[in-house]
Amino acid sequence: MIPKSGFSNNFHAGKSENGHKIHINIKRKMKQSPGGDGEKKFRMDVVPKKSGVSLQQQRQSLPLFPVRESIIGQIRMNDTLIFLGETGSGKSTQIPQYVHEGGLTRSGMVAVTQPRRIAAITVAQRVAQEKFCQVGELVGYTVRFEDCSSDATKIRYMTDGSLLREAIRDRLLLSYSTVILDEAHERTVNTDILFGIVKEAQKLRREMKKNPLKIIVMSATMDVDHFSVYFNGCKIIYLEGRTFPVKIQHIKRNDHDYGQTCLITLFDIHRNAPLDHDVLIFLTGQEEIDALAEQVRSIAKSAEFHDSPMKVFPLYAQLPQHKQLDVFKPTPQGVRKVILATNIAETSLTIPGIKYVIDSGVVKQKVYNSVTGMDTLKIVKISQAQSWQRTGRAGRESEGFCYRAYTINEFKNMSLMTTPEILRSNLATTVLQLLALGIDCMNFDFMDKPSRESLNSAIKLLYELKAIASIESPKLTEAGRKMSQFPLDPRFSKILLEASGYGCLTEMITIIAVLSGENIFHSSTDKRDQILVAHSKFLSKYGDHLTILNAFREFLGAENPKMWCFKHFLNYRNLMYAAEVRKQLQEICRRCNLEESSCGSDLDQVRRCLLVGLFGSVAELQRDQLYLTLVGRQRAKLHPSSALCHKPLADYVVYTDLVATERAYLKFITVVDAEWLHDVPNASKLRRYSTTGHLK
Repeated sequence: MIPKSGFSNNFHAGKSENGHKIHINIKRKMKQSPGGDGEKKFRMDVVPKKSGVSLQQQRQSLPLFPVRESIIGQIRMNDTLIFLGETGSGKSTQIPQYVHEGGLTRSGMVAVTQPRRIAAITVAQRVAQEKFCQVGELVGYTVRFEDCSSDATKIRYMTDGSLLREAIRDRLLLSYSTVILDEAHERTVNTDILFGIVKEAQKLRREMKKNPLKIIVMSATMDVDHFSVYFNGCKIIYLEGRTFPVKIQHIKRNDHDYGQTCLITLFDIHRNAPLDHDVLIFLTGQEEIDALAEQVRSIAKSAEFHDSPMKVFPLYAQLPQHKQLDVFKPTPQGVRKVILATNIAETSLTIPGIKYVIDSGVVKQKVYNSVTGMDTLKIVKISQAQSWQRTGRAGRESEGFCYRAYTINEFKNMSLMTTPEILRSNLATTVLQLLALGIDCMNFDFMDKPSRESLNSAIKLLYELKAIASIESPKLTEAGRKMSQFPLDPRFSKILLEASGYGCLTEMITIIAVLSGENIFHSSTDKRDQILVAHSKFLSKYGDHLTILNAFREFLGAENPKMWCFKHFLNYRNLMYAAEVRKQLQEICRRCNLEESSCGSDLDQVRRCLLVGLFGSVAELQRDQLYLTLVGRQRAKLHPSSALCHKPLADYVVYTDLVATERAYLKFITVVDAEWLHDVPNASKLRRYSTTGHLK
């Protein structure tokens, strides 16, 4: 039996005590922003043809349509514009079309950036439908390792990282007449860098009297004044959207078990609300979502809810794409849909049918420490901007409800905005990209400049990787220029450049291709013993990198790969994605004139080669059976998912990731021999930090 929750009705429907409005309508005139929940994004619930509503009628029903000519006129008159678009305005799908329909793509394409791959693909698919074309024709998309566009493409959706890599080849972005930076409020590292890149490209094209570049920044939160100041005081246009009142309730007292609060609230709703009212719950990560989903399914099967069927869907970035898309499919009549999601559901995707939102008030955030080299995954309080984003998900189609698992005072004490990712990330890839553009990263026009320590740490790593010749005056070496062509962490790019010398380029391409995607191994508590037996045939005594190599080799040799994956509890789609990435990496290697080679069964060469890029990621076994990282001096355990878990511990391992949750863990680990460490870059540093004496 699930107890009932107690929420106090501290907020009136549609309006918080500090004036944030949830219920507003679009108007033609410019005006000061009234405040807003900031939620946005295109509708994925396409009305079926049998309903008699055509795509054109759907377009015309959007709040932007009545002001279409005004928007086109503003874009023509201004080189730079900021659109603040509220819920349901349709700006992600419509404004790129208005740019094209207004004749502004005659001198180049319109690029529309998205922070997430799935958003770029799905929005492109919707707009292609509206333009009655196949994806890749007039409307296309480009994401990492996948280009679905052609010479006929005029509207090109792409991840921010994809456009950034294009800028390395063409700093002026001459293929584009307009660049639209969508979801700018998410402030990903790549978007922050693109702010500076497009601003400079616009200026240089003006000075060189080339075709002008128009910049459109689209945001869904109220921090647009910061953007306007950065873009030389450009005009802000407020697009008020179609949204409905949302009644907000907070808990009276916080018992700090937000998972239990969410669970209780869900079944309170399930008891009392009509079954066609769907529920979206915001949680922090995959493990938490999977655990709560199992609890929810178990309770839903109990006698109390026998007559109230419920279908539960997880939604997080690591979920395979086809499973992510399952949340948009309608459930049978009389079945409630419940989605357990991370912050991926805040803005990048809009799910139809949501009537209730349950907001845990927390998010899992990665923070990089440049001193220890460790990514710390912390569960932290969301910002007020995120809180309004989540609330707005309930008001898309009708009046909704948001239950916040935190008190009003906790809401008031939240920071107003989320800390930009660039201020809490490893900047090695970013600095490499800036150097490839010929930009001095220390003097780059950042909207929010990272600390000097973070930039120096990135420059130091690139120097150790021989991507630059000098720390004092960083300029790319020939190796550095080649490394910048790979859409990879510089450490992996370095490994590929050196792999031919170790005779194992084929193997290293495969390993890095698999690491570039999602987990290829299925895990489930239901069939744990069967899964362990099935996966055991791939296990290498030397660790995880060789284990995934074994699995991929077997996959390539399977007669019926799909059935083979089912039998061996491997993710077919993730392996197919890795196969596509592998082809792309092979092509880049050919462009860099890297000689193909394979070490066959001599896998010691693979282990040696890993050290070429991961020399700063070596850990030494201590007497207490914990590992100590030789650079950064962090004590850590092997991650429970490692092939080396429950095996005798080796003296030295090289690892791909060092992450901290409740404690520090080494992820993707391979055993290395002590004598090999004498030959790696900075070997003297490793010897100095060793505590066992084996490296002396």
